[in-house]
Amino acid sequence: MIAMIDFAHVFSIPQLFGYLAFIFGVGCFLQKSDVRFKVFMSIECISYVIHFWLLGNFTACASSAVSVGRSLAAIRSKSPWVALFFILLSLAMGAWLATSWLSMLPILASCSGTTALFLLKGIRMRLLMLVGTTLWLVNNILSGSIGGTMLEATIFVTNCWTIYRMHREHRDNAEVDPVPEP
Repeated sequence: MIAMIDFAHVFSIPQLFGYLAFIFGVGCFLQKSDVRFKVFMSIECISYVIHFWLLGNFTACASSAVSVGRSLAAIRSKSPWVALFFILLSLAMGAWLATSWLSMLPILASCSGTTALFLLKGIRMRLLMLVGTTLWLVNNILSGSIGGTMLEATIFVTNCWTIYRMHREHRDNAEVDPVPEP
């Protein structure tokens, strides 16, 4: 799995799909709407499926494929049973395809993302997504994914910025309409 980034292939077909994932991933974490967040994430994951397949990282490819379904299902469902289904599916794919503990990074990231998307919302959802972002960042560096590495580094910063904006908006609304004391 350890390929590291090869800058001689910056414009290869696999890297171009990584750049496409980068564009949709940044768009995803700029969204304050949870539904738009999940739609953008689905498109990002489709780009990642092709990207990682072409790079030969099949656990990341499988994890991204599960994440497409998971992100779309999370738009309509908040069921812990649906979340459990996607977590178990991710773990099964990891057990089937993993070649080392490092190849489990995208699987663990997917499980983190599934928990966040189904069981959390708003700031808490985005905080748990930071855990997955960190796991994906390490995976992408080791896979040689230029766009993916740029994406996860950017997502980290963008997601932190969005969390800050959401926190500030929540704080400002609380100041304007304070809860009366008993």
